[in-house]
Amino acid sequence: MSRVLAEPLHAPSTATVEPTANDASAIARRAAFASATGTAVEYYEFGVYGYMATVIAPLFFPGDNPTAALLSVLAVFGSAFLIRPLGGVVLGRLGDRIGRRTVLLTTVIGMGVATALIGALPTAAQAGILAPILLVLIRLVQGFFAGAEIIGAAAFVAESSPNGRRGFFGAFTPVGVALGGATAATVCGITTGLLSAEQLQDWGWRIPFFLAIPLVIFSCLIRHNVEETPEFKAFASKEKPPAAPVREVLSNHLPAVLRVVVLTFGQNAGYWIGLVFMNIYLTTYLGFEKSKVYWVIACISVAMAAMMPLWGGLSDRIGRRKALAIGFVGYTVLVIPMMMLMNNGSLWIAALAMFVATLPMPIIQSVGYPTYAEQFPTRIRYTAMAISINLGAILGGGITPYIVTAIIGKTGNLLVPGFFMAGAALCSLISLMMLKETAKGSLKR
Repeated sequence: MSRVLAEPLHAPSTATVEPTANDASAIARRAAFASATGTAVEYYEFGVYGYMATVIAPLFFPGDNPTAALLSVLAVFGSAFLIRPLGGVVLGRLGDRIGRRTVLLTTVIGMGVATALIGALPTAAQAGILAPILLVLIRLVQGFFAGAEIIGAAAFVAESSPNGRRGFFGAFTPVGVALGGATAATVCGITTGLLSAEQLQDWGWRIPFFLAIPLVIFSCLIRHNVEETPEFKAFASKEKPPAAPVREVLSNHLPAVLRVVVLTFGQNAGYWIGLVFMNIYLTTYLGFEKSKVYWVIACISVAMAAMMPLWGGLSDRIGRRKALAIGFVGYTVLVIPMMMLMNNGSLWIAALAMFVATLPMPIIQSVGYPTYAEQFPTRIRYTAMAISINLGAILGGGITPYIVTAIIGKTGNLLVPGFFMAGAALCSLISLMMLKETAKGSLKR
């Protein structure tokens, strides 16, 4: 059994003992695993909502216009992103004052409870206007806790990893992203495949939301048994936490914040359009069977997760800037021709095209998070990452499905998502040009 077990849920000890190389790797492995499990819960929830959007749309927003109902559900989806900066700032401030570990336990519990509550909601037929109101309120709660989840997980791993290995260990945070999305797609695929349309509308849609509960329990057990990060303990032993971290971030680190906002804009557009919105694209617009599309997405997500540690490790050798440039150029070049190839009537060809279009995703996801952590000092890292990453998530993820769906409805042009992704990737490439290489050095304190 490890000599380092759970620490009490309060501010970390100020004792600082320099770990050996073996101890440092063990700490990094535990941190990477703990971070991945919580991130998987977050993206399981967001994935389930996105994948089930076409099913729950008429249940909460009934009417004669299915496109209007879908837009309403996607607007609710986006509302969770709009509240994320607030949650990130509030919980990020706590993370910068009392430590990362306690906050990360709080976020995973908050997200999991809110997810399960969606499965218990009454529909519009049962509760009228109260049903969509409750849906919005719970999504806001989810967004509040999600605003500090993956950000805190990325900071936690970066601060627990030895120099020269942050890319490799940091890649396991987005592995949780991919596996959470894959689990969501798998659960939705099984549910829609085993149940009739009537059963799915009546009660089956609730199952994927309730299944968040065992995932949360597992993640809490893992996160409870990890120690606070060595970087934060070293900081806390020598300095007082910032009294006003938001003010400090905006006053002293605004250029870095803006660079990360633009980078995460492209990153989020690639994920939320490339995987989650593609479910709507393939089922609603191209007419492929829902259960089969879910399995395609699940398989692609698992394949992407397998690639992430390889790219994260490679970024430790060739640098973050080169690796990220490969990913963003890949989105710019691949996405539009692959979307054209999807629209040929064959699910097999569509699946292959989607796989090719998402090849840049494991690069940007795995390399992005350690890069963002390296832009800010330990004293305000959680808060700074929460502000910048959540703003990028709003632009590239929260409002994107709604925008591209609305534009498709107005213009009939099914390539709109591809143009959006390519444009976001180009913006990120411009921001990348102004980024300093950070793969080899130590984290800022």
